[in-house]
Parts: sequence; C-alpha cells; structure tokens
Amino acid sequence: MTKKRVVVVDDSYFSIVLIKDILEKNGFEVVGQASSLEEVISVVSDAKPDIITMDVTMPDTDGFQCTKEVYKIDKNIKVIMVSAMMDEEMLKKAKEHHVDAYVQKPIDEDNLILAINRIMEDKEQFKTFQNLYLPVFKEAFADALNKMTKTIPNFTDERLSNDLLKSKGISVVVGIIGKYSGRMILDMSIETATTLSSKALRRETNNSNEVMAVIGEFTNIVSGNACSILNRQNKVLGLRVSPPSIFSGDSLTVSSVKFKTFLVKINTDFGEMVLNIGFSDGDAQWM
Repeated sequence: MTKKRVVVVDDSYFSIVLIKDILEKNGFEVVGQASSLEEVISVVSDAKPDIITMDVTMPDTDGFQCTKEVYKIDKNIKVIMVSAMMDEEMLKKAKEHHVDAYVQKPIDEDNLILAINRIMEDKEQFKTFQNLYLPVFKEAFADALNKMTKTIPNFTDERLSNDLLKSKGISVVVGIIGKYSGRMILDMSIETATTLSSKALRRETNNSNEVMAVIGEFTNIVSGNACSILNRQNKVLGLRVSPPSIFSGDSLTVSSVKFKTFLVKINTDFGEMVLNIGFSDGDAQWM
C-alpha cells in the first residue's frame, strides 16, 4: 500500500519535529513543512499531499485562511487542525471551514493517528464493515435475550431494504455515531413487549411505563453491546449509541433513511420481532 503523504504546518519547530516523528513512526511520509501562508501555498502545490496537519495560530495568518488556500489547490486534501486552543467557538469555526478533524496540543500520538485513520475514507473498509456488523448485532440480540429471559431467538427473512417500516405497535430507535453513522430499530407488538417484559422482570408488569422501560433498556443493551464488540475488533470505528427513543401506536410508520438497512425478522417465545440496522459511509463523526 502506498504511504499517505503529509505536510506539517506549524510555526513551532518543536511541534513540527514532534508531529513528523509520530507520523514517520506510524508509516506516513512527511513530504514538506510550512509556517506561513506563502509557504503553505508553495509546499502544497509542489508536494501534493494527501493530508495536512494545520496549526491555528501563525505570525502572518491563521490555520483557517491556510485551509481555504489548500482547498483552492486541491479540495480532496484532508486537513487536521492541531492547536492548543480547543473550545466551542474554535470547533464551530473549524467545521465551517470544512476541517476534517481537530486534535488538541499537547499532541498525543494515539489521538493524532486515530484522527488520521478515521478521516481517510476507504470504500473497501466500509464494504468490510457492511459484511461484519449484522452478525454482530444478531449475536448481541441473542445474547441479551438469553441472559434476560433464558430463551433463544430464531432469525429469519433477512434482507436489505430502505423501505418504510410499518410498526407492529412499538418501535425503539437508537442512533449510532462514529466513523460510520447509523441507526438500530427494534420493533414488536405491544403484546410481545408486555410478555417479554414480564419474563425479564419475573413478574407481571404493573403498567405500560414498565413495559416501555424494559423494552427501551433491552434495546439499549443490544445496541451498546454490539457497538462494543465492533469497537474491540477495530478501534478506529469509535461507535457510540444515543439513548433509545420509544414510539408506540396503532398506525405507526418509521421513516426510511437514505442508505440501505438490513431488515431481520426474529421469532421468539414472546412473538415476532423485527431488527432493522444500517450504516452510512457518508456521515461519519466529525471528530
């Protein structure tokens, strides 16, 4: 594999040496350095890097102006802002200038390399991830159901789809962010949810609030455990789940997303459930 080419932009000699050493140690090729706007334009034009580490504060300019000039030369170059300053205003400004990642000084080797690996888009890597995540989510579902109810599910009718999901009565939605963003939905009838909840609680449920609480936590456990497994397999993913959102109703339809998702029907001792899970390679976590 060809080494990724990097230009280091910083007005601190210490920072340039430190970043250069980290990059070369991790298999990157440092093809130039700059500490002014004029040098940035010259070096980037000549060296044609894949990545630039960009300091924010420089004597005659700043990292944001330099980033503008970089994108005029080649909009496909990845820019990682590296600065001692990191607050909401700086992060907002970095996003507005389409910076790909932001790493705070003092520079931590793992954080810098992780940021670079996250932003280097690789279609083959996403294809590999697509083949990997569904079995992991099915495994997490089966493990959680077995631990909570001592029963084993049967997965059937697995297919790719981006159709609207017509709910059986209750839909629990969990958003997922990281290198790839996505969502997981667990759908079932109210009767299935109630029966499962009673089994998990080892008593009859007192009201619908208890049912919703159990189903919400069950879905949270499935999604969280699945993402933890995937993160252990590849720490670059950095997947995180949002708190579950629970929807219920007689005529509930869950909106489709722009990317295709896997739809899996699950036969359980409590009734049929539907697992819907999918990710997009275009909405990765910014940092």
